[in-house]
Amino acid sequence: MSAKKQGGGGFQSAAGLMRYFDEEDEMSPKIDPRAVVAACIIMMVIVSLARWQWPY
Repeated sequence: MSAKKQGGGGFQSAAGLMRYFDEEDEMSPKIDPRAVVAACIIMMVIVSLARWQWPY
């Protein structure tokens, strides 16, 4: 059973902490996970090329 079905919010709501996974803002930017992975790979290639071009 989830906390919603049990009726209690659990320790987080008792302590006054916000439960971010329950709140979702419609105005927040949505980023495709594949775009994040692609950006990481591209950054790794750029750093590798820079280390090859300018060794320390």
